[in-house]
Amino acid sequence: MPTHNALYTDFPWADPDIERALLAEADCELVLSPDNKEQTLVAEAERLNPVLIVTCWAPTTARVIDAAPNCRHIARTGIGLDNIDVPHATGKGILVTNVPDYCVREVAEHSLAMVMDLGRKLSVCHHATKSGVYDLVAAQPIYRLKGQTLGVVGLGATGTILAELAQAIGMRVIGTNRSKDVPPGVTWKPLEELLAVADYVSINFPLSDETANLMNADTFALMKPTAYLINTARGGIVDHDALAAALDKGQLAGAALDVQVPEPPDLSRPPYNDPRVIVTPHSAFCSPQAIVELRERVGRQARDFLLGKTPECVVNPGVLKQ
Repeated sequence: MPTHNALYTDFPWADPDIERALLAEADCELVLSPDNKEQTLVAEAERLNPVLIVTCWAPTTARVIDAAPNCRHIARTGIGLDNIDVPHATGKGILVTNVPDYCVREVAEHSLAMVMDLGRKLSVCHHATKSGVYDLVAAQPIYRLKGQTLGVVGLGATGTILAELAQAIGMRVIGTNRSKDVPPGVTWKPLEELLAVADYVSINFPLSDETANLMNADTFALMKPTAYLINTARGGIVDHDALAAALDKGQLAGAALDVQVPEPPDLSRPPYNDPRVIVTPHSAFCSPQAIVELRERVGRQARDFLLGKTPECVVNPGVLKQ
């Protein structure tokens, strides 16, 4: 019998073999939850009393955490932490880790692809021609991207790469962040000014209490009627009802959304069914390289913790001092 067991709440790949093999090096058995509903996770945590919880998108709430009194590490297979009650875990002395930089290139490339799709009307033209409409005029205006302005809201690793890529195709890049420290070639502006002048606004920062619904009726009203919104960060940053209303009012020209609330959303309702809105299924992070890197790093984090080592990417380092 293995010395330890770990509960794997959910994962969007075919099997957990990479993670299982790395945990086995620490004599730990990886047990898969039947589904990622909170009640199921509570029941599984009570049954297993795992020393470790590995979670992707499942709600790792206070109830789930309390159901596993032996748990000492929660490993997030991803970047964002909004599905984990980190303060509650910290209060119970549980280490939380994530992998904040595994897919930054992929997300930046996805964001730029959305900018190019919106500006060049690729999806609009594709869907029209597939439905039998071959009409260049109906797709206008189609823009030259060189010289247009991309506003990057959030200049962390992903936003910085996006800024570099956009400049490489000749776009003017403006950005906003708290530090006012911007990458080369980027002009810093406060959010209100950025929204007022940008042709494309890309959201590239984490979801928090402060940033929830940051893009709302008031902020959409600041945008140019010819501008586009791109969100590859977190769905909760955008008030989607307000986005639908802003599109109806002509306050912006369209949007591209890789993240929604909930996921999956009701695709039959606005803004998702609006032909001016591109929707991708939370796929910006994806590439074979990124997913293998993510899984290997999470597996090593869990293994190292069980072997008494400090894992990388600790979210709540104060726990290490307890």
